[in-house]
Amino acid sequence: MNFDLQPILENNLIKVVPLKADDFEKLYAVASDPLIWEQHPNKDRYKRDVFENFFKGAMESKGAFIVYDKATGNVVGSSRYYELEEENGSVAVGYTFIGRDFWAKGYNAALKKLMLDHAFRFVDQVILHIGATNFRSQKATEKLGALKVGELEVAYYGEPIKWNFVYQIDKEKWENRN
Repeated sequence: MNFDLQPILENNLIKVVPLKADDFEKLYAVASDPLIWEQHPNKDRYKRDVFENFFKGAMESKGAFIVYDKATGNVVGSSRYYELEEENGSVAVGYTFIGRDFWAKGYNAALKKLMLDHAFRFVDQVILHIGATNFRSQKATEKLGALKVGELEVAYYGEPIKWNFVYQIDKEKWENRN
């Protein structure tokens, strides 16, 4: 398997590019909105020192992206691939956040479609870990066709353990949707 964890992905709405160290300030400008994190297990990620830790984990993951609006060049948010398990044919997609200016306008769905289409070139399952209190993300994940398959405690990079739901999307179901 030759899964590229940081390809450049794009469609008519967004461009998804590998996250670089010098992207911190422009990504933090989006992430510094407390309302983005209100349902997230780590509600204080809008604070600079907490986001610095999140960003460090994103850089070390070697699977993180910054997402741009193609029409304006504005930063939409971020996401990443992680936990690539070649023997099980799976990868996780997550750590996604999107600025409120882009909510309910198709940006999250466009981002996930690009990431899932790329992932399913190499794996048969995509896993998503969603915070137990993150109802917005749970609903968005279910709209993609993901099924809740479990619950577990997740230790985010350098952060306390939090209760999460595990969702799964299978390649065959993804390819045969609609």
